[in-house]
Amino acid sequence: MAQTTTTFEEEAVPAAEIARRIAEVTSRRLPWLVCEEDGVVVGYAHAMPWKSRSAYRHSVETTIYLHPDATGRGIGTELYRSLLDRLRRLGIHCAVGGIALPNPASVALHERLGFVRAGHFHEIGRKFGRWVDVGYWERRFPELRVARG
Repeated sequence: MAQTTTTFEEEAVPAAEIARRIAEVTSRRLPWLVCEEDGVVVGYAHAMPWKSRSAYRHSVETTIYLHPDATGRGIGTELYRSLLDRLRRLGIHCAVGGIALPNPASVALHERLGFVRAGHFHEIGRKFGRWVDVGYWERRFPELRVARG
């Protein structure tokens, strides 16, 4: 991940920090899903609250990462579809995915799963000595009806 803009991490994340992040997500009763092959993690997907203010409580930001050797085999689609199914069952109304651009594979994955482009930030991150744009895609679950809440 340190060699790509698919994450804005600039250094390898220690296992203890990953464990802390997983605990933070799951303590909020949100999913963190992992895909393993032969005992090796090849991908993960999770959701975090979109913003901290209470009016955003029905929206999440989604994240998916795959090891480069795991791409192109349908693992990302299955992992992300499982995440979205769980979010729907939790009553989430809107999922937002951010994509460092250009990234046609990630754009295609999001759009295949029902996300639509919602925004574009220019030169919002800096990695490898260059500015990186980030686009945002959203997916709503219209079947959720919240009464007065």
